[in-house]
Amino acid sequence: MSEEQCLLPVIIGPTATGKTRLAALVAAELDAEILCADSRQVYRNMNLGTGKDYDDYIVGDMHVPYHLMDIVDAGEKFNLFKFYDAFQHAYKDIVSRGKQPMVCGGTGMYVESIIKNYNMHMVPEDADFRAACELRDFDDLVEELKTYKTLHNTTDIDSKKRVIRALEIARYECEHAAEFTKNDCSYIPFTIGVSVSREVRRERIAKRFRARLQEGMTAEVEQLLANGVPAETLIYYGLEYKFLTLYVTGKISKQEMEDQLLTAICQFAKRQMTWFRGMERRGIEIHWVDGELPMEERKSAVLALLHEQGLF
Repeated sequence: MSEEQCLLPVIIGPTATGKTRLAALVAAELDAEILCADSRQVYRNMNLGTGKDYDDYIVGDMHVPYHLMDIVDAGEKFNLFKFYDAFQHAYKDIVSRGKQPMVCGGTGMYVESIIKNYNMHMVPEDADFRAACELRDFDDLVEELKTYKTLHNTTDIDSKKRVIRALEIARYECEHAAEFTKNDCSYIPFTIGVSVSREVRRERIAKRFRARLQEGMTAEVEQLLANGVPAETLIYYGLEYKFLTLYVTGKISKQEMEDQLLTAICQFAKRQMTWFRGMERRGIEIHWVDGELPMEERKSAVLALLHEQGLF
C-alpha cells in the first residue's frame, strides 16, 4: 500500500460510546493497525483512569496492533506537537509494512490535527517578546493577533497568556515561513463518528465508572503518588485523576469524589460532542453511526461506509 493511495479511516466519538471496540473489530476485518488519538492514554501506568480497555483490542485469537498508547511516563509534559510528531512516525511505519492504518480517539484537538494534516513546528519561547507583551493592553494584543492571516482557534483569546503565546507563534511562523515545508504524510481521511443519546451516554458512563472503581482505580492513583508523581500533576490531568487525588489526599470525601467525578465525566463527554460538531462547522464531514445499535450492526455499518470509499 502506498501513502498516496491510502484512505485513512478515523473513528471518533465521546467517551463510553464503544468506539475503541468498534475500531478493533473493523481493524480485524481490514488487517489494520490502530493509531490512538487520546491525550491521556499516552501515559504509562495511567490505565483505569484513562479508560485503556486493552481487552477491546483482542478479537478472537487476534491482538489488533495499536500505537500511541503508553509512550511517555506519567508526570511528563505532553502536547499536541509531540503527539502529531509521534503520529507521523507511527503512521509511516504502518504504511511501510504494507498495513492499513486507522485512527480511533476522542481527543478532538488530536483528531483534528490528523484530519487536517497539520503542518506543525515547535515554536521556541521568546522571553523578551513575552515580557514586552505583558506590559501591553489585552485588547491591543488581540487586535495585533487579528492582523495575522493564520489565526489559531478561539481559545487563543481566552486569556492574556494564551494571546501572547498565539502572537509568539504567529510572529515566528511569519519570520520563518521559508523553513516550513508541507507534511510528507499523504492520506485521505474518512471520518466516522459514533453517537448515542445523552441518556444512554450518561448510563454507560455511570456503569463504567462504577466498574473501574471496583477494578482498583483508587489504588492506581495511590500507586502513582507512591511512585513520585506529584499530586498537583495528577490534578492537572483532570477528571478521574483530579478527583481521586483530592480524595486520596483527604481534600474531599469518598461520596464527594464519586458525585463530582461522575458529573465531570458527563460534562466532558458533552464537550467532546461540542468539539465534533464544531469540526463539522469547520468543514470536516463526519459520517455518524448509531452507537446504540448492536456492535455487529455498528461494525457492518462502518465496513459498508468504507467499502463505498473503495477501501476493500
